[in-house]
Amino acid sequence: MAVLCKPAIAVPEYVITQEETLELAKRLHKDHAQLRLVLRLIEHTGVLTRRLIQPIDKVLKHPGLEARSAVYEQESKARVPAVVRQALDEAELEPQQIDLIVYVSCTGFMMPSLTAWLINTMGFRTDTRQMPIAQLGCAAGGAAINRAHDFCTAYPDANVLVVACEFCSLCYQPTDLAVGSLLSNGLFGDAIAAAVVRGRGGTGVSLERNGSYLIPHTEDWISYAVRSTGFHFQLDKRVPGTMEPLAPALRELAQQHEWNAGKLDFYLVHAGGPRILDDLSRFLDVPPDAFRFSRATLTEYGNIASAVVLDALGRMFDEGCADDGHRGLLAGFGPGITAEIALGSWTTDS
Repeated sequence: MAVLCKPAIAVPEYVITQEETLELAKRLHKDHAQLRLVLRLIEHTGVLTRRLIQPIDKVLKHPGLEARSAVYEQESKARVPAVVRQALDEAELEPQQIDLIVYVSCTGFMMPSLTAWLINTMGFRTDTRQMPIAQLGCAAGGAAINRAHDFCTAYPDANVLVVACEFCSLCYQPTDLAVGSLLSNGLFGDAIAAAVVRGRGGTGVSLERNGSYLIPHTEDWISYAVRSTGFHFQLDKRVPGTMEPLAPALRELAQQHEWNAGKLDFYLVHAGGPRILDDLSRFLDVPPDAFRFSRATLTEYGNIASAVVLDALGRMFDEGCADDGHRGLLAGFGPGITAEIALGSWTTDS
């Protein structure tokens, strides 16, 4: 059975607080007709601090898409290897034992993918398979885990490395003044996460079933407009209410596995905002504390896109609250609107 091992997480050194974000919004958008609404929405995100790969004064300047792409490549090459090494150490594996690398990122673009560079520089085998995922946004963390599970199901002796690299600050657009865009300026943060899915052995979540669900006709609710200045994030005001149609999909997958989605031992879900977690608590009929790991990620790092589910899992490892046989659910939510869902049980390598 494929086991999702302890993740490695790294956040950049530059910190911005909610108070600083609010002051920036007041200064930069003092004449905005809906400034009070924007400030109130940012306050209600629950995000107290976020981490950035550059000082805020550099983030606020837009040097152009070419320059931002250069920063993305430079920073990913500088920061990802240490996270990968730690994830391999947590899984007690060497690079030569990895058969597939799943790399997810929605905040920068490289071709060839960073996977090729990692193989060439970190000692992975030249026949290591590559699976870059660029267009699933925040759902990609869940998708990466699920594709790793699928691969290990097909090849039971295989090991898969999952890497999520998200530099959301590189998508800041100073000319985007819609309420959703301004809210995102106070919500998203930068982070890198990695974890290994072992085909055999390992301590962590033994993956048992996965599934995907797309809410029909919502593809324009979360999207990028790709323009000469780069990625322009577009967020529909209906997005916070999407847990009502998604919660039944979580329940259905659990029922297929003869589990009750409201009676599990742990929940690791994408923390897009506090209402996502509040609504899931209500619709799944579980206590709010069930989502404490995801909520802690949101509070301390903001929405770190595809890296959220891995960071939440890392927090559960650190708390040491899971016992053998404990059953749980992992889920990433993103554009589409898509949910990538996994079910698994905690196991300790004997």
